[in-house]
Order: sequence, then structure tokens, then C-alpha cells
Amino acid sequence: MRAIKILLILALVAILSLVGAYFYFDSALKTKLSHSHANQIFTVARGTSLEETLKQLESQGVIGNAAILRLYLKFSGQTPVLKAGDYKFPSPLSSLEALAVLEAGGIEPRKLTVIEGWTRYEIADAMLKIPEFHLTNRDEALKLMNQVSLVRDLDSHVSNLEGYLFPDTYFIQSDTKPASIIKEMTQRFRQILKKVVVESPNPKNLTVHEAVTCASVIETEAKLDKERPIVASVIFNRLKLNMPLAMDSTVVYASKLAGKWKGNGIIYQSDLDLKSRYNTRKYKGLPPGPVGCPGEKSLRAALNPASTDFIYYVRDPDKADGTHTFYNNAQSFEEGVAKLRQWEAKHRP
Repeated sequence: MRAIKILLILALVAILSLVGAYFYFDSALKTKLSHSHANQIFTVARGTSLEETLKQLESQGVIGNAAILRLYLKFSGQTPVLKAGDYKFPSPLSSLEALAVLEAGGIEPRKLTVIEGWTRYEIADAMLKIPEFHLTNRDEALKLMNQVSLVRDLDSHVSNLEGYLFPDTYFIQSDTKPASIIKEMTQRFRQILKKVVVESPNPKNLTVHEAVTCASVIETEAKLDKERPIVASVIFNRLKLNMPLAMDSTVVYASKLAGKWKGNGIIYQSDLDLKSRYNTRKYKGLPPGPVGCPGEKSLRAALNPASTDFIYYVRDPDKADGTHTFYNNAQSFEEGVAKLRQWEAKHRP
């Protein structure tokens, strides 16, 4: 009888202990705690584990006990996916609410979108608008684009990263350094280039330098994807005939290099007269390097041009989508130019 009483007492103690533990854990998980970091950014770096993050939150007083929260996750069977990013934790909040903040994925990250055809100058201007970068002027941003070691193995002639900063959207966290974004752009370029090279025949046996340079011209000359291989054919046909490329995009780039580009879309006689190897109105052959950042389709066009006998093209004024008309003789081309000039005169404001 005494043994039964002892067993009952032990069972009661165990039950009371379990009930006490339940209420303790429940209170620890649900009790709201005040902390002094409500208006601060908490950054979860790439590769940081959930356990490391919980320890950091505990050390900053955002949550009371990281171990209890880990036990809760273990016994509840939850496996939240922790995303790198910036987070804000209101005050007061409970441990469960802090976990919900982490599971939500953080605050919306800032974005830097690089547009196809942008030069490093436009990229620098866009980077200046990102407050997390703390850049004071364009030159400071441009200097970051002189890290040629990032692509030197691809192009031994590279003098800066023009053309190798792949057009895409890049996400910025509060601790993101501008140099790391530049590196990310070149890594993205490598990924796309590798894919394109594998899938493209490259009948002209272009080097990476030649392919990127050609693609950058295609990017800024062709508005429609279907025309990119045709524009590429015009470039190679002109090179074969030893004709100047005479591409406006290269003149614009030469003007930007000289610090004379007015940015209004108009090419002046002073631009055409520039003594720059990038001025393909004056000098034959491809420009010395890329004149902007080509996208994937322009890279493909450079490595797989259409087979045509076209050596001229002019914008079709009857269409508003950037369509060009292509020609294989000067007379027809001049007629197309005259038609465009008449249209411009009629519609000029």
C-alpha cells in the first residue's frame, strides 16, 4: 500500500512538473519583452544559420531564451527557412513573434536594376542613389569598375569592366558593399557567357573581347530581339568589306568618354569629329572595347549572326516599335534615309 502511495505521489509530482514546464515554456515563448533595437536593422548575412541568428537575437535582448525557442522548433517539427536580408523587430514582442518575423523573410530589400545597353556611367549614377553604398560622387563608383582582375582571365585586353557588368536586378542589404555588387555583376556575366558559349556555334571564332564588344554595339543598335542577329550580320559584312561600322552608339560612347555627351539623344558634329577609336564613323574596325553592357540575346547574336548581304539599315518610320529596314545597296539605303527625314520633319514638335 505504501509503495502505491509513493508511486501516486511520484506520478503527481511528474504531472505537476510537466504542467509547470508547459506553462514555463508557454510563458517564455509568448511573453512580450521590451528591447532597445526596435528602430534598428538586424542583418542576416548569407550563410548564417537559424541557430546563430537566434543566439544573436538573444544577445541583443530581442528574445529572452534562444534555447527554449530551439526546443519549441524541435518538438513542433517546424523547419523554417531563414532568408538572408534585413529585419526589423518591433518592441515589445514575444519569441514566437520574433520567429514569425524571421519566417516572413525580412523587410523589402532595395534593388539595383542594370538595364541592357547601360554603360558604366549609367551604372555609377544608379549606384549613387543607393544610400547603403555611401558613395559621394560618380568617380568613386567608376573606380570600383576598374577591378579588371575580376575578368582578366576572360579578356587579357580589358582596361575596365565595361561590358562585363551583366544587366540584371541586384538586391541590396544594409551591409552590402558596393564592391561586392560589382563582383556579383561580373559573376552573373560569367554564368550567362558560359551558357551562351556552350549553346552558340561562334562561326567567326570570336574571342571573348571581340564577342562582348560586338554584342555591346548590337545591344545599343537593335531594339527588337529578332533584329539582333541581323544587325550582327551587318557588322560582320562591313568588317569584311573594310567599311567603317559608322554605328551611332559608338559615337555616343566616344562622346561620353570625352565628357562631351549632352545626354539629349542628339549626335552633334563635334561628336562626329572626335578623334577616338570608339568613333566608328572615323575609324574602321570594331571599337577598342565594349560600349555598354550587353544582355544575353545580344551575346548570342554576336556569336551566331544571321547570314545576310545587308550592309545598311535605317529605322522604319511607319512603325513605332524600333523596327529597322535593312539594305544591301547604298541607293536603297539613301531612299530609306530620305523617307525617315521626311517623317521626322513632319512630326517634329
